[in-house]
Amino acid sequence: MVPEICKKPWKFAVQPFRIVNRLYYVGNASVSSYLIDSGDGLILLDTGYPQTLYLLLESIRRLGFDPDDIKLVIHSHGHYDHIGGTRAIKELTGARAAMGEPDARMIVESPELTWAPEYGLEFYEAFETELPLTDGQVIEMGHVTVRCVHTPGHTDGCFSFFFDILWDDHVLTVGTFGGPGLNTLTDEYLARYGLPQTRRIQYLNSLERLRKERVDVFIGVHPDQNRTFRKLQRWAGLSNPFVDPAEWQRFLDLLERAARRLFSKSEVVRND
Repeated sequence: MVPEICKKPWKFAVQPFRIVNRLYYVGNASVSSYLIDSGDGLILLDTGYPQTLYLLLESIRRLGFDPDDIKLVIHSHGHYDHIGGTRAIKELTGARAAMGEPDARMIVESPELTWAPEYGLEFYEAFETELPLTDGQVIEMGHVTVRCVHTPGHTDGCFSFFFDILWDDHVLTVGTFGGPGLNTLTDEYLARYGLPQTRRIQYLNSLERLRKERVDVFIGVHPDQNRTFRKLQRWAGLSNPFVDPAEWQRFLDLLERAARRLFSKSEVVRND
């Protein structure tokens, strides 16, 4: 079934806002997108659905930025709701695209794995990835250095990103898990596309790897993952609710419990 956001995207419009210095929320009510001002061009993290592209561009403009200054689009993974606007942005601005190398191949060679069929849609917006990411790769632009960590499971090319931002004279580490979703790890989905059960082990291994990261500001690839709008509603004074060094581990704990419940329904998944 085609999701409501693709039929009536204007209903999912939200006001953009600054999270911490140089980092802004420019996504919609369903899917997150983030803008990073490097001082030497803009970095965009995920582009949402094709149908919500105009909301994304309007959010960038409302913050006082020019979409023409987008130099790089970084992708958490290659699903329709995270990459749908990228081709248009590349053609409009000349920006380069960065994505995990397996997903960069997937969106061109296996568009049926972009989750578009599950939305009752087809993916026509494939694009060239000028910067296929490998594990541990570092992207430097202006004042920003983004560390890219391969965290497969949700897709083969999921990547998580970490970078430092200055806030109130403190250096904070911003982090995001590129593929928290378990919807691609159900028995039904794996069987439908002939995908290996080992993806589940990869997912658990990715969680274990991410536990070693220190994150002061957790940003989700969907706003409900880090309670984006709930935090925004209670933001008052000098206390920034997005700065919470304990939230990252709580989120990973939640994911692991959910994953092990799901996996135990079909077979025991070993994490060794």
